[in-house]
Amino acid sequence: MPLRLFLLAALLTAPAFAEPLAPMNLWPVTPPDEPAEFHLEPEYDKTTDNDNLVGGRRLIRLTNVTTPQLTVYPAPAEKNTGASVIVCPGGGHSVLAYDLEGSEICEWLNGLGVTGVLLKYRVPRRDPKTPWTHAVQDAQRAIALTRAHAAEWKLDPAKIGIMGFSAGGQTAALAALKGSMKTYAAVDSSDTASSRPDFSILIYPAYLANKEETALNPEVTVPDDAPPTFFIHAFNDGVTPMSSILLFSELKRKKISSELHIFPKGGHGYGMRATDEPITRWPALCETWMRGLGLLVGELKR
Repeated sequence: MPLRLFLLAALLTAPAFAEPLAPMNLWPVTPPDEPAEFHLEPEYDKTTDNDNLVGGRRLIRLTNVTTPQLTVYPAPAEKNTGASVIVCPGGGHSVLAYDLEGSEICEWLNGLGVTGVLLKYRVPRRDPKTPWTHAVQDAQRAIALTRAHAAEWKLDPAKIGIMGFSAGGQTAALAALKGSMKTYAAVDSSDTASSRPDFSILIYPAYLANKEETALNPEVTVPDDAPPTFFIHAFNDGVTPMSSILLFSELKRKKISSELHIFPKGGHGYGMRATDEPITRWPALCETWMRGLGLLVGELKR
């Protein structure tokens, strides 16, 4: 067959990606612990024409989220591994980089046969002293809700992970480390499902280390049953790589299988958009790690 016809045939037989499901409200009622005096205008994209591009393209900076939601990006039926990942975009607990560190990540996961579950968690921060509190509640609820809907969404309830970027990395890390210990009161039967993820993926996570970069913050405690974790960070990231290094070290001390990659350059906030820096090839490293855990075929290795 001529090469041109072969390529055309390959395109025609390539798996078609399913459309994302309609967004689902995370909570059936008002989200927990919302301050009575906290009022926001409707959510909107804060990006302007003067904002920096990433990978030559603009990005969505969503803010004023008062109704947290999940949007499920189902894996193609013919290559569905049963694995799923809750994706937490970053944005300093002020905005959500909703496409750069959200929908684009879910589409990449679909290519691996993994269902992406995009979490739109509450921003901006409600409590300046503990800016992660409400985001972690939303993340824990997202894990429990995904596990409760596993059969409906054709997922393996033992292959549910969480992934976060920057402030979303802090959110994902704390949700993973808190495991099945929920930080909110149960609101319905979905909360009988465990909120412990089976693995976590932290891409340039923020706010895990103290200002001196000498220790993890007090809220970052590693239990003996913490899930295996994958890290990416740049040495020259203004959001200190010590967040990743110190957490990895504690996971190592607890004998929790994990993988850490520190690149000399790369900065911060690149998502998975290609740049000239080698760090933006991290998705291939992450895929290899996921395959090693048995997430992409067969059963999850314990």
